[in-house]
Amino acid sequence: MAYELPALPYPYDALEPYIDAKTMEIHHTKHHRAYITNVNKALEGHPELAKLSVEDLLKNVQKVPQEIRQTVINNGGGHANHSLFWPIMGKGKGGEPKGDLAEEIKKTFGDFAGFKEKLSNAALTRFGSGWGWLVLDSGGALQVVSTANQDNPLLNGQVAILGIDVWEHAYYLKYQNRRADYIAAWWSVVNWDRAANIYASARGR
Repeated sequence: MAYELPALPYPYDALEPYIDAKTMEIHHTKHHRAYITNVNKALEGHPELAKLSVEDLLKNVQKVPQEIRQTVINNGGGHANHSLFWPIMGKGKGGEPKGDLAEEIKKTFGDFAGFKEKLSNAALTRFGSGWGWLVLDSGGALQVVSTANQDNPLLNGQVAILGIDVWEHAYYLKYQNRRADYIAAWWSVVNWDRAANIYASARGR
């Protein structure tokens, strides 16, 4: 079954003033849609792969034929990354996590401020286009990592709990070259309830 563009769980202007409506609209309807179009096209003639969820497709990327593998990594990754990205933001969000995720962040990084600094720095120092992530590794531990382009942490055996897109198309209309300002603003829209649910599900997998 062909992948489809998921609806945003809020209007395009919901994240103002932190992320502007025009960026959200272009990012969702142009960039995310293009990744879906491209991965669907790559999987034409491969029904056994096309029936997989995009997450399972990436987990099993070594089974993807070599001639389309990088296209699947790039565009399937773009679809998976953005499908996680939209719901982990929301209007009136921000603050700090609670519950099990908060406790594990404190245990792993010392405190929330230390975690926030570490993830912000991973996103800020990612050269070129990519993502900063909070992931659960294969041993059940939290890590902060960054990936290039649209590489998804599943390619490294990790499950993304939280991710920030630092491709220029995610922020350039409002912030131009001020990636640090965009990252600082992004913390004001993080949906910690959603991240906590992802964490709980990943721990139980």
